[in-house]
Amino acid sequence: MRFTKMQGAGNDYIYINCFEERVSHPSEASKFLSDRHFGVGGDGLILIKPSERADFEMAMYNADGSQGEMCGNAIRCVGKYVYDRGMADKTKISVDTLAGIKYLDLELEAGKVSRVKVDMGPPGLVAAQIPVIADSEQVIDAPIEVGGKSYKMTAVSMGNPHCVVFLEEDVRSLKLEEIGPLFENHQRFPRRINTEFVNVLDDSTLRMRVWERGSGETLACGTGTCATVVAAILNGRTKHEVTVHLMGGELEIAWAGGDASVFMIGPAAEVFEGEIELPDFNGRD
Repeated sequence: MRFTKMQGAGNDYIYINCFEERVSHPSEASKFLSDRHFGVGGDGLILIKPSERADFEMAMYNADGSQGEMCGNAIRCVGKYVYDRGMADKTKISVDTLAGIKYLDLELEAGKVSRVKVDMGPPGLVAAQIPVIADSEQVIDAPIEVGGKSYKMTAVSMGNPHCVVFLEEDVRSLKLEEIGPLFENHQRFPRRINTEFVNVLDDSTLRMRVWERGSGETLACGTGTCATVVAAILNGRTKHEVTVHLMGGELEIAWAGGDASVFMIGPAAEVFEGEIELPDFNGRD
């Protein structure tokens, strides 16, 4: 089976062109391919499929085999993949996901996609729909105790659930491998949670690390970066156009507030192509 390794701000996935290849057991395939010692290595698996509702469909699987609704960094790479290979002949395309149809504007350099602007849709702030267990309809700067320590969180959905935590201590020094799983599996998050740990550098600049549900720490998270900026605006910490410094690069996010869409601009890059034989998964999904 042919695959392509791609990354957006260091958030790397294995991409399979399902116009040409068939993946029978994507959850097991994602676990196998994502392994950085015995597989290709990545944060998960992305399947690029035909769609009846949009130009393309993106199916996303985390490194642990669980299926995710949406990934902002991955969808930018989908845009690069289909344009650079002539599967799309226009710079405005639509991609269907479990979080709905997303719209991409492709920026070209020397005839290849270098950056992508994504209309991520409006954020979701209703606690029950994120979901997060709460006494209020929205969870903004609300207390939560994790691992015996008190934090303030803001909960946002960008098609998938996020918990944003602003910290005074430098997030680069956090022991994320210890605190991340405690947030991910906290009883207040029925479907687990992606957690963003954030420093406010000024009113238009943030620094962020992320613990992703099903993948652990990644170098970037597009939906998480969008959720972080929404949370920062809701808490009066930033303006409406923000640059976010991630472990793997920078993303530019803009949100006018209310029911407006969140817009994300960031890079998309191809790392390498290859072929690999998948094991016999014995009918497991």
